[in-house]
Amino acid sequence: MKVLLLKDAKEDDCGQDPYIRELGLHGLEATLIPVLSFEFLSLPSFSEKLSHPEGYTGLIFTSPRAVEAVELCLEKNNKTEVWEKSLREKWNAKSVYVVGNATASLDISQQRISPHCLHKPRKLDPLLNKIGLDAEGENCGSAEKLAEYICSRESSALPLLFPCGALKREILPKMLKDKGIPMESITVYQTIPHPGIQVNLNSYYSKQGVPASITFFSPSGLAYSLKHIQELSGDSIDQIKPGERSLLLPLRWSQAPGRGSREAATIKPLPQA
Repeated sequence: MKVLLLKDAKEDDCGQDPYIRELGLHGLEATLIPVLSFEFLSLPSFSEKLSHPEGYTGLIFTSPRAVEAVELCLEKNNKTEVWEKSLREKWNAKSVYVVGNATASLDISQQRISPHCLHKPRKLDPLLNKIGLDAEGENCGSAEKLAEYICSRESSALPLLFPCGALKREILPKMLKDKGIPMESITVYQTIPHPGIQVNLNSYYSKQGVPASITFFSPSGLAYSLKHIQELSGDSIDQIKPGERSLLLPLRWSQAPGRGSREAATIKPLPQA
């Protein structure tokens, strides 16, 4: 059975995307097509804020793109030298919080996968290490847990600097606000359609035909690709099913735009879910 996964390929320690491998173990032929890309915003303003750590009590990172924005600020504004000489040390003297994935520490016996190829979700720590920042909070596993962790530690009148995406969830900012912990958000990237969506989908359908199952990994991915999929699938659209629950948590396809509701339920499951 052919399965279409609308996501970027990410190799694990075994050199293979974990979704491709896990589905293959169940006899499914999966193909990955990226549907999202990212555009960075407000980098001059963000760079200026990074240059003044004395105005903040720390940093919060909840996505790899926010860390990449720091790298871009250093590169584009020729601040790598001053970062390495002084700014990095000043930020490290403060709190640098990062959200992680608690499932990364699950016991191997809980995983339906070979221990030799144990998949660990992408962490922010290696990205932060690249720019020399020491982080805490990764074991929290979610924005809500990270907010609780921050609330248990912070008491400064200075704000935490929170570089984020245009579609950030409001759980963390709201929890900090409710606890009286100041935070300053700055939007440093936004999600945009991958430039190759239509071409890649056309190529897939012409070679593979209509897939038996399609899995979306984000509401944005659904919004950017559904129209093309509906056009390419034609009358066969009703034959396409969401992922099997034993393999991937399902998209409620019946609630996708144009399928009876204006909102779609999408999720980002682990490969073994």
